[in-house]
Amino acid sequence: MPLIIVRNDITKMAVDAIVNAAKPSLLGGGGVDGAIHAAAGPELLSECATLGGCETGGARITGAYRLPCKYVIHTVGPVWRGGLFGERRLLASCYRSSLELAKERGCETVAFPLISAGVYGYPKDKAMRVAVDTVSAFLLENDMTVYLVVYGSQSLQLGRKLFPHVQEYIDDHYVEQHPTGSNRREDRWDAMSFSVSESLSIPAMRPKESRKQDHAPAPDQLAGSTTVALDSIFRELDESFQQMLLRKIDERGMTDAQCYKKANVDRKLFSKIRKDVNYKPSKPTAIAFAIALELDLPETESLLRKAGFALSPSSKFDVIIRYFIEHRNYDIFRINEVLFYYDQSLLGV
Repeated sequence: MPLIIVRNDITKMAVDAIVNAAKPSLLGGGGVDGAIHAAAGPELLSECATLGGCETGGARITGAYRLPCKYVIHTVGPVWRGGLFGERRLLASCYRSSLELAKERGCETVAFPLISAGVYGYPKDKAMRVAVDTVSAFLLENDMTVYLVVYGSQSLQLGRKLFPHVQEYIDDHYVEQHPTGSNRREDRWDAMSFSVSESLSIPAMRPKESRKQDHAPAPDQLAGSTTVALDSIFRELDESFQQMLLRKIDERGMTDAQCYKKANVDRKLFSKIRKDVNYKPSKPTAIAFAIALELDLPETESLLRKAGFALSPSSKFDVIIRYFIEHRNYDIFRINEVLFYYDQSLLGV
């Protein structure tokens, strides 16, 4: 199920459970901890006082009181001491322990802050990496929607630090405006924008003098091979997005669940797609399936055309997608990290 990175105030998240980056005493503090206690009211502190504290990497659960959620899960992150004292292992344990508690209580939606990235000094880029790695691993085996909540501009400048090669690629490939000044939508497929020879993959003719030395195929051979090629082309042209998607899943030897989880797509949405031969997805959803299926660039563009979309050099979103596909990096959670930092729509979800 989806992992979604959002900019928000975690105390405003209407989910089943929010996670509090707490102190070992669980008796409140500053930052996220103080904000959650202030929003929940004094009853939260009273219940926390009965829990006897919490060890680093562990988690405890309480009611949410005046918050717009059912539960508050309190976890104690590690203090950053240079990364040589098991900080990564302890931070990953915070996320896993919290998710297991949420699962035990039947939670379907959980919101996390960036644990330990405040006064505990864990570098924000490293904290985000641990969060994404740990949560995404959990979601491959469990059905849940998880939000990583970044408050204000806390992580706005991390993108270039985390992904310098992506920024270089964007600088090289991103076109601010169409040279022709066209007003057409940049993400919609213009059916006239590619030639018949491109769409049918017909090789270009060689110069006349070089063709003279060739042995011309017999007319019946030419007709037969052309008919087979055109039949294959027309079958693909007649496919809907849904039909092509399901065919690609079968060709990859994947199960439906493997595909929609890798695509960061909700099971209910995939069920809709499977039932409706004419289903038209959003562009991020269509690309999410291309990433899950590990399609190359031509295959991705073919799948997108079935949904009425194309990749454009004037779309920063599209340029980022091209970067990852060209580099054969199909980790959808990594891609979403980059899209988040550049204020673009996330894949799947």
